[in-house]
Amino acid sequence: MAGPRVEVDGSIMEGGGQILRVSTALSCLLGLPLRVQKIRAGRSTPGLSSGGWKSKIKVLTRPQHLSGLEMIRDLCDGQLEGAEIGSTEITFTPEKIKGGIHTADTKTAGSVCLLMQVSMPCVLFAASPSELHLKGGTNAEMAPQIDYTVMVFKPIVEKFGFVFNCDIKTRGYYPKGGGEVIVRMSPVKQLNPVNLTDRGCVTKIYGRAFVAGVLPFKVAKDMAAAAVRCIRKEIRDLYVNIQPVQEPKDQAFGNGNGIIIIAETSTGCLFAGSSLGKRGVNADKVGIEAAEMLLANLRHGGTVDEYLQDQLIVFMALANGVSRIKTGPVTLHTQTAIHFAEQIAKAKFIVKKSEDEEDAAKDTYIIECQGIGMTNPNL
Repeated sequence: MAGPRVEVDGSIMEGGGQILRVSTALSCLLGLPLRVQKIRAGRSTPGLSSGGWKSKIKVLTRPQHLSGLEMIRDLCDGQLEGAEIGSTEITFTPEKIKGGIHTADTKTAGSVCLLMQVSMPCVLFAASPSELHLKGGTNAEMAPQIDYTVMVFKPIVEKFGFVFNCDIKTRGYYPKGGGEVIVRMSPVKQLNPVNLTDRGCVTKIYGRAFVAGVLPFKVAKDMAAAAVRCIRKEIRDLYVNIQPVQEPKDQAFGNGNGIIIIAETSTGCLFAGSSLGKRGVNADKVGIEAAEMLLANLRHGGTVDEYLQDQLIVFMALANGVSRIKTGPVTLHTQTAIHFAEQIAKAKFIVKKSEDEEDAAKDTYIIECQGIGMTNPNL
């Protein structure tokens, strides 16, 4: 089934784990052998490693990219060479994608959400239903929090015409990880294109502020209260409902705190702001950081927030028809995903400034994609 080998330069644009995630997922889906060279050449420690830029985090989440690559290999019984810590080149030869139960474990606080990102498009085109057991950090730095994945990513990505179930068994935090999430989904014949260009107006703002382990419940209440105060300064006419939560002892591993706030619009758009606590950072600051991120995402006039942009690109590329999403400034992650979706999948993207009158004064763009109409060969 192997076609000609696709050659990818791992040092360009985002120059990090995202190039590996997008290129190996597309290689697996399309049955194209892949070589990625100069992996993370632009980063302070080149080679296969962490999920982050900070040197301290780098050492602890090193296996993150590795577990993603190994998971893709296992999903399709492929061959993977060069996949070890510090490696600057990998080659991957995919075979047929199979369903069933698959486990991936970062053995650290490496993000389960990034594992989900890389594997989900692949298992949609498997021969039978899949159950993914993903282990690592659920609420970790430098990656979406699992709450974002469930509350924002899930309802929007399901517009492409599939559903998945995400069961959070245990939450895991930096630096230990120890979280586990089980994702269940059935394959599809094809993905539908989406049109997310009508923003609507904000109708609801809600969220959760959590503490786990030894942290006092007061921290959750303080994060929530500070976030509400910050949002009220800008949005006065909506009730802001942020629930403080103490994670049950048997459902959380280690200590952590954080907050996620969601804004929902009349047309079903979802935006988020989130933040994680760190040692020595007071609770108010964590709450305010999340609130300010949400408000910034609401100012640009797009229909998706800056973190959802790049997560939708692969699905747009695979869909059967033209998809359009309206965004704020196009992020480097999104530009990177588009570049590799064009290079590997041969999808066609056009990014242009939004011409709608209400967007005139804003930095708003339309990302349009002619998808390749990928068809599941097994169904």
